[in-house]
Amino acid sequence: MIELNADIGEGCDDAGLMPYLARVSIACGGHTGDAASMMAALRLAAEFGVVVGAHPSYPDRTQFGRRALAASEAEIAAWVTQQTEALAEQAARLGLRLAHVKPHGALYNVAASDMSVARAIARAAAVLDPALTLVGLAGSPLIAAGQAAGLAVLNEAFADRRYQPSGRLVSRETEGAVIVDPDAAAEQARVLAQGRPVATLGGGAVRIRAETICLHSDTPNALNIARAVHAALNRG
Repeated sequence: MIELNADIGEGCDDAGLMPYLARVSIACGGHTGDAASMMAALRLAAEFGVVVGAHPSYPDRTQFGRRALAASEAEIAAWVTQQTEALAEQAARLGLRLAHVKPHGALYNVAASDMSVARAIARAAAVLDPALTLVGLAGSPLIAAGQAAGLAVLNEAFADRRYQPSGRLVSRETEGAVIVDPDAAAEQARVLAQGRPVATLGGGAVRIRAETICLHSDTPNALNIARAVHAALNRG
C-alpha cells in the first residue's frame, strides 16, 4: 500500500494526525520551528512509530517559507544543512535517526523545476548522510538530482493540492488549489494510489507515479482529511 505522510511541527494538531501517518517531515527552523517544537514532534513520532525526516526551507518566517529567495547553490546547501542538522541533534537525544529530507514550500516548488536548486539540496543531504532518502515532487528535477547524488528517493504526490497538466502543483494563490473537502482528498489519494490519471484544475488529467502521498497539517479540515485519506488507501 502507498504510504501517507504529513508536514508537521508547524503549530497544528500533530497528535491527531499521527495514527494515520507512516512518515512525517518536521519543520526545523527555516519557515517555523525551534528546539522545543522539534522535540515535541519527534516525541510524538516515536510514540506512534512514525518515520521522521527534516523539512528545511528558505529562511523566511514572515512568509512561512512560501516565497522564493534569490540564493546561490552554496547558500541553499548551507540552509538545508543547518536546518537538518538542528533536527538531527534533537532526534539523537531520543535515540532517533532521520530517514529523509523533504524541502518545504517555495524551496520544494523551485526545486521541482530548477535543477541548480535541486542539485544543491541533494548534495547537501548526501554530504550530511548518504543513507538519507530525498523526498520530492514526483518526476521532478529534485528526484533526478537525488538519484544523481546517490540517494534513495521517494516520488511524492498530494492528497490536498490540485495539479497542473504538467504535473506540477497549482499555486496556493490560485482559487481551488487547496483541497479542503475530505471526500475529494480521499478520492484524489485513491486515484493516485491506483496509478490512474488525476484530474487537473480547470479540466484534463495527468498521471502521477508516486510512492508516498502527502497531506498538510495546516490545511483546513486536516484531521478529517487524514481520516478519509487513510481509510481510502486502506480500502484500495
